[in-house]
Amino acid sequence: DPQQIELATAGKRKLRRFIVIDEVVDKLYGSKVREYFEENNVQHKILALPTTEETKSMDLVLNILHEVQNFSLDRRTEPIIAIGGGVCLDIVGLAASLYRRRTPYIRVPTTLLSYVDASVGAKNGVNFLQCKNKLGGYTPPVASFLDRSFLQSIPRRHISNGLGEILKMALMKHKGLFDLLKNHGKYLLDTKFQSCNSFAHHGDAALQTTRIAIETMLEELAPNLWEDDLDRLVDFGHLISPELEMRVLPSLMHGEAVNIDMAFMTYVAHARGLLDAEDKEQILRCMQGLELPVWHSGCSWALIQRALRERLKHSGGQPRMPLPTGLGVADIFNDTSEETLERAYKLWVKD
Repeated sequence: DPQQIELATAGKRKLRRFIVIDEVVDKLYGSKVREYFEENNVQHKILALPTTEETKSMDLVLNILHEVQNFSLDRRTEPIIAIGGGVCLDIVGLAASLYRRRTPYIRVPTTLLSYVDASVGAKNGVNFLQCKNKLGGYTPPVASFLDRSFLQSIPRRHISNGLGEILKMALMKHKGLFDLLKNHGKYLLDTKFQSCNSFAHHGDAALQTTRIAIETMLEELAPNLWEDDLDRLVDFGHLISPELEMRVLPSLMHGEAVNIDMAFMTYVAHARGLLDAEDKEQILRCMQGLELPVWHSGCSWALIQRALRERLKHSGGQPRMPLPTGLGVADIFNDTSEETLERAYKLWVKD
């Protein structure tokens, strides 16, 4: 908007930006980011940090805040910019929410998982006492900038990892998205979600897939941004995965742990009579086509029981278990018996 540009540049004070970037992303794109700010005559400080589940802590948040304080950030007109995967966006979001009670921030996701998941919504946080995202808050960014060209430099496993969260939305809300993943999954993995004219018979599967995933996520999150209603379809795949993910770090990525959870819950839905055998097999074949794990030896019956007990504390004393009732349709259940869960688990293990 020319008027906004004029307003931004009319002031006598030079534009200033504080940027936190994941250190791996910095090696790949840091020179372009610096060049961008230099060409636009923006005074800037770039802080490159290792942002992983193992480093996702209050210590890293405080590290960022020390640097922000030294930069003398204006808490109303100079948003902090986060460039990286979901962990980076979560950490910076929490730091921004704490600095002078709330400083605006911008999310620039660089992984598929953060592109369709962390970029949307208001949540931020860090791990605490070996529990995933135990400390955090709800502070939405002022903007999320989505650029799929970042995805071309991430490993194939990271693409698969992000497909886990996209499949979640497909199974809960959108049969058309499920069909896109089933029919174009290998193509999306091979092309790393880049739009390629040479594959006309695929259409623009990358654009369609990401757009539908984000739109369905927004449909669920926007009316319930602060989680006042704890009945959330987006919790599918997030009942036992937090316990599993933290227990086996770093062997599973977030989307992989979510998919293992979804695979088990697919068996639970089948055991309850909500899914027929054909739909169950379609879901599992789709998961395997997306190169996602459907099982992990660390996911013991004892871990599942412990995770579901923790879920009761987290969700107001009810399990609030989202389960597929078909392909692209779902509901939330509070009456799944221990006997049904154990029967589903035994069949899952056997298969």
